[in-house]
Amino acid sequence: MKMTFRWYGPKDPVTLDMIRQIPGMTGVVTALYTIPVGQVWDLDSILALKKQVTDAGLEMEVIESVPVHEEIKLGSDKRDALIDNYIQTIRNLAKAGVKVICYNFMPVFDWVRSDLHYNTKDGSNCLAYSQEQIDAIDPKKQSLSLPGWDESYTKEELQNLLKRYEAVDEEKLFDNMVYFLKRLMPVCEECDVKMAVHPDDPPWSLFGLPRIVRDEAHLDRLFSAVDSKYNGLTLCTGSLGADRNNDLVKMAAKYAKMGRVHFLHARNIKFTNTEEGHMFFHESPHPTECGSLDMYGILKALHDNGFEGYTRPDHGRNIWGEERRPGYGLYDRALGATYLYGVWEAIDKSSK
Repeated sequence: MKMTFRWYGPKDPVTLDMIRQIPGMTGVVTALYTIPVGQVWDLDSILALKKQVTDAGLEMEVIESVPVHEEIKLGSDKRDALIDNYIQTIRNLAKAGVKVICYNFMPVFDWVRSDLHYNTKDGSNCLAYSQEQIDAIDPKKQSLSLPGWDESYTKEELQNLLKRYEAVDEEKLFDNMVYFLKRLMPVCEECDVKMAVHPDDPPWSLFGLPRIVRDEAHLDRLFSAVDSKYNGLTLCTGSLGADRNNDLVKMAAKYAKMGRVHFLHARNIKFTNTEEGHMFFHESPHPTECGSLDMYGILKALHDNGFEGYTRPDHGRNIWGEERRPGYGLYDRALGATYLYGVWEAIDKSSK
């Protein structure tokens, strides 16, 4: 397992020097955030970013993310040109030594939370999700005020995009994803770059939009439709774990054995039942006892089934007075990294 850390580039207050000091850290997971979605990532910009990372003594072998344009998800007549751009980006990233690309295929909305600063009993704050609050939002009729939502869309643009998605159900979205991946796979195989899809977060339909990367059945179908080891998974425990029907230990073992887990987002979440019975969960510290997910069991399942890929601690709380980008401060993610590294070492040594 190679421990990595999310880094948002030169303007990230969590600097490369800070990241390098975390025990067991080998590299960062980053991206070119200034290039508009759909345009080619030029090689010079990629190499300049990599130089900053390597000069700090770290590796840049995972990119998170190369966003997929909505026209590709919609399957419009613009998709082929946009896929051509994506392919050229893959080729350029390969020249810079990138091995894994994390991406998602969620329509319109990426990860969704109802609160970015939920106050917990220990005095920390974190990301939280309330189904009751989400259900009260209708983006087709009102201006969206969703925490973390990219407000680059105007109200009119968002409504137009949602209107176009009315013609895209789960089957159509799945077909569009398969089309996209089948165009990519020959290039991925040639360049030795693995695609690692991030699960839907949370793993169910939101605002009437289809979501298709959410459970074992959907993943099985995707891996069967595009049967290449370069078509793989970012196993995000917090995303898949938000659906209590997902058996994460079983899924980790199964997909690691298949060689389809290319990247691990390791985080814990804690479920709390509201008086009204609505779904509610919040991010928690990484150790098993702090949340509702069996982090030890997941790591052991991965280890015992041959996982040797990249891992990063995901979505830390704000602790010790730190107030940074929600989910991406230094302190709690560093604690998470050392916990994960220590658990992995114990599993590895006890298995020999």
